[in-house]
Amino acid sequence: MKRLTALALALLCLAPARAYAAPAEVTAPSAILMEKTTGKVLCEQNADAQYEPASVTKVMTLLLVMEAIDGGRMGWDDLVTASPHAISMGGSQIWLKENEQMSVRDMVKAVTVVSANDCAVALAEHVAGSEAAFVDRMNEKARELGMERTNFVNCTGLPAQGHLTCAYDIALMSRELVLHHPSIREFTTIWMDTLRDGAFQLSNTNRLIFYYEGATGLKTGFTDTALYCLSATAERDGMELIAVVMHAPSSNDRFDSAKALLNYGFANYAITPVYPEQAVPPVPVLLGTRDTVQPVTARECSILLEKGKAGTVTTQMELADSVEAPVEAGQKLGELKVLVDGEQVDAIDLVAADEVPRLGFGGILKRFLNTLFLQEA
Repeated sequence: MKRLTALALALLCLAPARAYAAPAEVTAPSAILMEKTTGKVLCEQNADAQYEPASVTKVMTLLLVMEAIDGGRMGWDDLVTASPHAISMGGSQIWLKENEQMSVRDMVKAVTVVSANDCAVALAEHVAGSEAAFVDRMNEKARELGMERTNFVNCTGLPAQGHLTCAYDIALMSRELVLHHPSIREFTTIWMDTLRDGAFQLSNTNRLIFYYEGATGLKTGFTDTALYCLSATAERDGMELIAVVMHAPSSNDRFDSAKALLNYGFANYAITPVYPEQAVPPVPVLLGTRDTVQPVTARECSILLEKGKAGTVTTQMELADSVEAPVEAGQKLGELKVLVDGEQVDAIDLVAADEVPRLGFGGILKRFLNTLFLQEA
């Protein structure tokens, strides 16, 4: 019995720590809060429970569309033609007519602002040739992102057997969208707009865009079986958070739960920039046209910290004693380790700020003779 108890305790110690529980104000049965840059989960509540995502599905649809645009395979001004299949969707739509053409830009606007199912399918067909082929790509992308509890059956989120995901997986695909395709904000932050030269009014289904400070998106969803879902993003002081709520019993519960998650994150966490605690000294260069090269950090470093812990951040610098020419700009010369409470949380390469060519034979001979004469003097 003692052995079993010891084994259980050992396994408990090895298990990864879960994030803090969601605030009590979160009434939705499943929810999660994630920070965008690091992907760190700040709090959660049954975040692995599978539910129908309704139109929050369109986060993945938009992600694949944005990949096609940013990858140069499709342009914002390209015209998309509405097929009979696209106009048959029902639910939220802008009532495309068969063979009606609309720009990619306007269709993306319709999907993000009013969750237009007809435009989502038209875009999917434009990208992949058919909705079925596009859904295959959606599931491939889900696997690539580590969305282990997700299966897409369509690109709209309309009810379909087996069309399931979880709050954690939604946070993963939402992060991928806002982190790597920030231009989506042009559409997700729209409160009211129009299409068809002002003839068709749009009003965002995400109320947070109107009243929550720093709201940047992202996507609402509702069906009778999925209930009220939301992936909400907001940014303050350089930190963007992703709050996902699933299966909320009412629209108010959905928005209030997301607001509680975001409030918790902004109240308790901050992005803190990190710099070396002392000036980075030059590194001696052997046989170079210059005697030293100046190391610089290869990238900016900012870490996610609980507020009040900024004083626990320290750095440790490790540099080469010397380096032999030629030295290339960007060549690694050392490392700056970042520690919080004595534990390493990041490491940034220290690299050469510029190149140092190697001396030729004449240069080496001249330096040798100069050194010889100085010694004799």
